Amino acid sequence: MNKKWHITRRRMLKGLGASIALPYLEAMALPAWKPSGVVKAPIRSAFLFMPNGVHPDRWTPSATGRDFALTQQLQPLANLKKDILVLGELMNKNSIFKGADGHYAKSASLLTCMPIKQTVGDNISSGGVSVDQLIASKIGHETLFPSLEYGLDRITTGVDINVGFTRLYGSSISWATPAQPMSKEIDPRLAFDRLFRTFVPGKKIKEDPWKQSILDAVMEDATSLRKNLGRADQDKLTEYLESIRSVEKRISNGTNLEKFKANITPDIRKELVRVNTRIDEYVEVYGGVDITEKTRLMLDIMALAFWSDASRVSTFMFGNSVSNRNFSFLEGVKGNHHSISHHMDKASFLEEYTRITAWHVEQYAYLLEKLKSLKEGDSNVLENSMIVFASDLRDGNRHSPRNLPILLGGQGGRKIKTGQNLNYAKETPLANLYLTMLQAMDIEEERFGDSTGTLAGIA
Repeated sequence: MNKKWHITRRRMLKGLGASIALPYLEAMALPAWKPSGVVKAPIRSAFLFMPNGVHPDRWTPSATGRDFALTQQLQPLANLKKDILVLGELMNKNSIFKGADGHYAKSASLLTCMPIKQTVGDNISSGGVSVDQLIASKIGHETLFPSLEYGLDRITTGVDINVGFTRLYGSSISWATPAQPMSKEIDPRLAFDRLFRTFVPGKKIKEDPWKQSILDAVMEDATSLRKNLGRADQDKLTEYLESIRSVEKRISNGTNLEKFKANITPDIRKELVRVNTRIDEYVEVYGGVDITEKTRLMLDIMALAFWSDASRVSTFMFGNSVSNRNFSFLEGVKGNHHSISHHMDKASFLEEYTRITAWHVEQYAYLLEKLKSLKEGDSNVLENSMIVFASDLRDGNRHSPRNLPILLGGQGGRKIKTGQNLNYAKETPLANLYLTMLQAMDIEEERFGDSTGTLAGIA
């Protein structure tokens, strides 16, 4: 590489209707004669939410420390054991209501660790700003997007009369202010567009932009840049653009979904009502994009955002609170998530519950593997990230916010000691984990939510 050639970390590939941020390249490292040396890899944080809890007896490993065996629900993480932390006995105490609170008070406060306001209207309050949005407020100005919020289900409205809470609380875990939940993107195509396509407000688009690859739009700029890069950077640029194209192709395969939906016959629609399945869920499964593929597309887009440093903070909701997604596409599962989570200790339901949880952990493992495969200097994106997997309650049958199922993947820039199963004192605040993460990102906060300190044995 030409030692005098240097490009900024903010360099983007640009073309008509497209703007693509770049991953870390050697050419972004400052020359030796520059006083500040090499560019330091950024730290990313993501928070993945799974509704309805877990089978409580098949989650926590029996042995603590480094010499522990993964349980049945954690088996999908077998190849990532050294890259994760299993954290036991963390509790979101402020999510408890004296009356019937069900799920909503727990999901809405999962990342704020503050008590929410009970209401059936739109005068909502999460009690505080969520940890992801606190991070975004501190470092979001350094990236194209301060934060990215993704999910699988659209916002749910109305009132759950069983517990007296608006369902709005179950649709978001990310809060910019106590009264302002962050809207999440649930369509992979729109999430991809937001990340890579640029549209001029008020200007009519002559044709569907998806008829042309996003890479075609930036190819001239990419070719020009490539000529000035060393071999290693050329290879990395090629790998990055191929990854974008791979996601783009998979999304494009779903362009006929609306046509498929329009052709659903009345008899099928009637059957969907009978089995309590939404038409959109039926389309996702049988119209060409099943829920596993949709989930992985969204996680791939998150990975691309982190790899290119388009954003350093993201959330993802596998489902809204009280999600009753049908998981009969899994072997050995015959019903819906929320219904099965109320297992009443029945063996057959507990087995189905276990398999549903394992599917969620498998998708989490997919994201971690993806991030680990993305090289960044002498490390990788996972090593420079902290990826939380959490449910807002331990067991769907009991709605308990004690001993929450919490995983942390990635070393946060080699500041987090992974490869451990750590069991803390009962009712240790979940907020202590968030405070630990904030400090690992050099965000100087003395307290978050109801935290009492940082978690020992991690940093």
